[in-house]
Amino acid sequence: MTARAWAELLRISALFTVPGDALAGAAAVGRRPDRSTALAMGASLCLYEAGMALNDWADRDEDAVDRPHRPIPSGRITPRAALTAAGALTAAGLALAARAGRPALGVATGLAATVWAYDLRLKHTPAGPAAMAAARGLDLLLGAAATGQGSALRAARSALPAAALLGAHTHAVTTVSRHEAQGGSTGAPLAALAAVAAVGGAVVGERPASVRGGAVVGGRPASVRGGAVVGERPASVRGGAVRPPRSAPARLLLTALTGAYLRTAARPLAHAALNPSPPLTQRAVGSGIRAMIPLQAALAARAGAAGSALAVMGLVPLARALARKVSPT
Repeated sequence: MTARAWAELLRISALFTVPGDALAGAAAVGRRPDRSTALAMGASLCLYEAGMALNDWADRDEDAVDRPHRPIPSGRITPRAALTAAGALTAAGLALAARAGRPALGVATGLAATVWAYDLRLKHTPAGPAAMAAARGLDLLLGAAATGQGSALRAARSALPAAALLGAHTHAVTTVSRHEAQGGSTGAPLAALAAVAAVGGAVVGERPASVRGGAVVGGRPASVRGGAVVGERPASVRGGAVRPPRSAPARLLLTALTGAYLRTAARPLAHAALNPSPPLTQRAVGSGIRAMIPLQAALAARAGAAGSALAVMGLVPLARALARKVSPT
């Protein structure tokens, strides 16, 4: 068993798509990343890698036919070692989440259960893409639950829109990934392309903010007097929600990050739709996985966390460079 084989089994080039979940979750609850966010990030990394190891263990017979070069069918890693790694990484992830607090542990437990259910039972069923989308959404909620003050339910409510957008993207990419070994599907890439466009449009749309304790959440402090929002900057009221204005630099950053997301995901999907061969389908899936990084950054910027957004985008060149050596799929 070599380091290269483990790197392939654990898809280490895809690891850079994970930290942004916790940072986007922290941004969604209006908190700066802290020690609990870092613990949630560590838990996410462990649970993600557990899923990768368990995935190859569960698919070892199928991979022996379609992907004999993978670490388990090629004999470089034994099935027992892969399953042991999956169990150890799951335990480590839950232990890190427990240190971040009871709400984080609750979300992490649901995430771990979803990962194991997907790999062992749901992957090859119609519920597979939905299960994977749920896992990615829960990963963002893990960061929110760990960082946010108060109950897990309150944190989840604040972060749910961002988690839903990330889940929608994940659902689209997972649907395409079902055809990466044989290719032949034009409908899946086209549907995913439409989903990516819809997610991008939703991200750049105005973000609703709520009023709590006399403050506009997600905007600048204000007080509520006689039904009016009093503060230094005006805010509009639509449908009962207060929507604080976004500054020009913030809008520019959000637009740029959303554009990066669309560029990363859309072009390979269009190519796969025009020529649904296995290589182009695999490339579309790999690009869809890497596109999660600018999407996470855009979600953080949408919540007003420009620093977190830029930090997440700093992972893009690392992910791209490592993907040339180890495939993320």
